[in-house]
Amino acid sequence: MESLRVALGERSYPIHLGADLLGRPELYRPYLGGGSAAIVTNTVVAPLYLQRVRQALAAAGARVTEIIVPDGEQAKGWETLERVFDGLLAARCGRDALIVALGGGVVGDLAGFAAAVYQRGVPFVQVPTTLLAQVDSSVGGKTAINHPRGKNMIGAFHQPRAVISDVATLDTLPERELRAGLAEVIKHALALDAQFVQWLEAHMSKLVSRERGALVHAVRRCCELKAEVVAADERESGVRALLNFGHTFGHAIELGAGYGAWLHGEAIAVGMVMAAELSARLRLLAQGDVARVRQLIMSAGLPVRGPALAPEALIELMAVDKKAAHGKLRFVVLEDIGRAALRGAIDEREVQEAIVAAAQ
Repeated sequence: MESLRVALGERSYPIHLGADLLGRPELYRPYLGGGSAAIVTNTVVAPLYLQRVRQALAAAGARVTEIIVPDGEQAKGWETLERVFDGLLAARCGRDALIVALGGGVVGDLAGFAAAVYQRGVPFVQVPTTLLAQVDSSVGGKTAINHPRGKNMIGAFHQPRAVISDVATLDTLPERELRAGLAEVIKHALALDAQFVQWLEAHMSKLVSRERGALVHAVRRCCELKAEVVAADERESGVRALLNFGHTFGHAIELGAGYGAWLHGEAIAVGMVMAAELSARLRLLAQGDVARVRQLIMSAGLPVRGPALAPEALIELMAVDKKAAHGKLRFVVLEDIGRAALRGAIDEREVQEAIVAAAQ
């Protein structure tokens, strides 16, 4: 096991990374101040890992309750959140109870948001079981549920007490989910680290085939990059917005296609192509680099063309994007491979042209 640290003063926390960490009681014990814990997981992850985490928490001295929610992005809403609250109240969980988010990005966002607002805030630990969650969503304290008119529109910043990333859980991850997670790996590299892009270009086949050493390296590098960004800009007022490269377009694709039709990573993959095409139209990125972005995404087995949605429809769906300022859309673009920037005042015609070009 190796550990990184997200430096946020008194709210700093560790990211533990390694294999076979789920069942280690000592990783949970420091956060069990009240002696009770609630594991929030879903119907897919529960049969695989719930018992192991429950036993570890019990061995650490916790009274444990289990809250199992439906799987999938479509479950990330008010109704499921109420089920989590029902479970917490039925188990008489107080303000000192620990919530353990066991699952992928949906479970982490949902359980984290529940922890942020239940009794005005309780501690929680992230135990991500998908590549997407291990490299991105479990780190940084962004929690939320979806609204029919926008993804992650209702949420809070609420940092976990720890992140326990057990890469052995990736052995059971469906191939489509693994590839979707690789989109977030690619995003970190394209936005922040040109050398990491080169490493991905040389090692993508190892990641796709789940070579353990390659996966550990990718997870660790993404966590290092994100920890640095979160420490510098916890509430996304500046540099942290760069980690949304591809997300303005991608969230609109998810919403337009219907939550769950496209996995988050699949939509972000297409969104990154659109953002790269927009960067070229703004004369920031060479067309050869746009082709390089496409090739890297395709090497991960991810789509580079989106669903059949008109450019005008996508732009309308983007109108509620959280990076908008003064009612105007802003986009994360690439000034170079490995160097992203946030730009506003972009002509809508150029955005439409980028969407059209990405579909060709």
